[in-house]
Amino acid sequence: MNRVSTSLPAALCLVASVLAARERVMVNPADTGAALENPAMGWVFHFYDNVPAHYGSRLAPADTLDDYPGLTVVYLRIPWSYIEPEEGKFNWAVVDAPAQRWIAKGKQVAFRFSCAESWMRWATPEWVRMAGAKGNDFLPGKGVVPDGPFWEPDYDDPVFLEKLDNFLAAAALRYDGDPTVAFIDVGSFGVWGEGHTFHSSGLQYPAATICKHIDLHCKRFKRTLLAANDDFSFQGEAPIAHALRRGLTLRDDSILVQGGENAFFHADLAQAFWPTLPVILESEHYGSSRDRGNWKDGGRYLEAVEKYHASYASIHWWPREFLEENRDLVAKINRRLGYRLQLLEMSWPARVRVESEWKLAARWRNAGVAPCYPGGFPAVTLKDKQGGIAAVFVDHGFDARRLPVGPPDQAEALSEEASFALPFNLAAGEYEVFVSVGSPTGTPRLALPLPGDDGRRRYRLGGMRVLGDFAVRPGPLEKRGERWLLPLSWTIRVSLPRTVRPFCHFDRAGEIGFQGLPDPTGPLESVHRAGQVQLGCEFAVPEGARGRSFVVLVGLWAPDRIGHPGERMIPDEGNPDRRVTIGWLEVSDDGVPEFLPKE
Repeated sequence: MNRVSTSLPAALCLVASVLAARERVMVNPADTGAALENPAMGWVFHFYDNVPAHYGSRLAPADTLDDYPGLTVVYLRIPWSYIEPEEGKFNWAVVDAPAQRWIAKGKQVAFRFSCAESWMRWATPEWVRMAGAKGNDFLPGKGVVPDGPFWEPDYDDPVFLEKLDNFLAAAALRYDGDPTVAFIDVGSFGVWGEGHTFHSSGLQYPAATICKHIDLHCKRFKRTLLAANDDFSFQGEAPIAHALRRGLTLRDDSILVQGGENAFFHADLAQAFWPTLPVILESEHYGSSRDRGNWKDGGRYLEAVEKYHASYASIHWWPREFLEENRDLVAKINRRLGYRLQLLEMSWPARVRVESEWKLAARWRNAGVAPCYPGGFPAVTLKDKQGGIAAVFVDHGFDARRLPVGPPDQAEALSEEASFALPFNLAAGEYEVFVSVGSPTGTPRLALPLPGDDGRRRYRLGGMRVLGDFAVRPGPLEKRGERWLLPLSWTIRVSLPRTVRPFCHFDRAGEIGFQGLPDPTGPLESVHRAGQVQLGCEFAVPEGARGRSFVVLVGLWAPDRIGHPGERMIPDEGNPDRRVTIGWLEVSDDGVPEFLPKE
């Protein structure tokens, strides 16, 4: 069995074998275990958590939690009154500054604008009430209380809905369709925007009220993902069904408020959403859950990720305290949260001839709990010795979106097979092979758990040698009467035009100084046949070459193809003009040449 020697990262297991009578490189990469930051998934940090003092207030402006593995979204959950303190006068700086810190690091933002809070009176701006909107004073735990310290709007009141609609219109002008926005909650109903009134007025509303608030958001946000709260279900089945019909995803804000079997309640609701939409989980404030003895090792949070098929999980506490006390849990969740594309196996030819086709074979698996919603096409990139991109091949027949999900290490793997034609302008030579998943044009989009990242989400797997029509090796210069013979050993890879013949150029300052001709005593008639041919070039040193140095370039050409792209044959390793630099010719002052071969 032939083996292909290729330098690979230690984590890659390289097996080279002859498949179908041709050498192929085969790699079986191991998952690095790295946390992945990809679109439509990841950890969501509550920078504002209704109360502006939670949980980003201790972070310096330059601190964007770069050390938190898998963080992709900063969540800005803030009462409406902070943004529109006066009607039509907006203070977007409240959210713009923290948003831009994370956007500058390639992250996304998410929003919830609430209308009732249990810690401040005017979550809905006071000017809305003064404009005639009805509402109720309340005391948490007591419900509606005359002269209670907090105020909750009547969620069906037409004045309230009109002013809310105007606010959502202004927000949509800024954020709808913005690629830096991951999602926006429908947060205009219920205390804290959670879709219930348990800790506010305690008043019951019909399902139609929730649907009305969903429709208001859909009216304004036509391109950005909206999220419906699981607690909408307390008003019956209709609001959740309506949210699904309108294209909203589901979020659950109640994980581990209680412990044990009551750690979460609505995994069943998520089953209608996760096959097409990324589900969002929010845990209880970690410290509160921990201190009540509900959190324990956080295993029920991981279980919720599994059962909801969640794509997003919240950091609902002081972020570094949460991380330090839950590193093992965070690592486990990162291995399952959202999607995780594993390359189980890939093979390709070790050697390919120029202007021919080559075949790719691979097996992929999604090791996450959710589909790869953005989708993506596998691509192979060839890079030259300088790291330049020489060729890109995209398999449009395989979309990562199709990879099924399953229990840990049990998801079905899918095979990929594709054939690609080498581009006409790809020079022969040694190339490094990189894999990526991304756009139809080969731009990488998704991080993979592979070693060898080039910093652009391409991952090195091995090498490929692109063979030309021929290879050539020079011998020592020989004197032949008044002329000189430069012996050349040719390896012809494939049958060439019968008219093909060698050429030999002696270049100086980028111009041909003089030329050699095929050895008249050599087997010129054999040079077009595949195999080994010994056929040198004979030359005389012209008078003007004395005391000068020349670059020696050789190749094969077909005189009957003058002016056509295929006039010169393609060398295994050569210059863009299809000439091979084999060394230098030093001519003494008395006209004696010395050939110095290239290493």
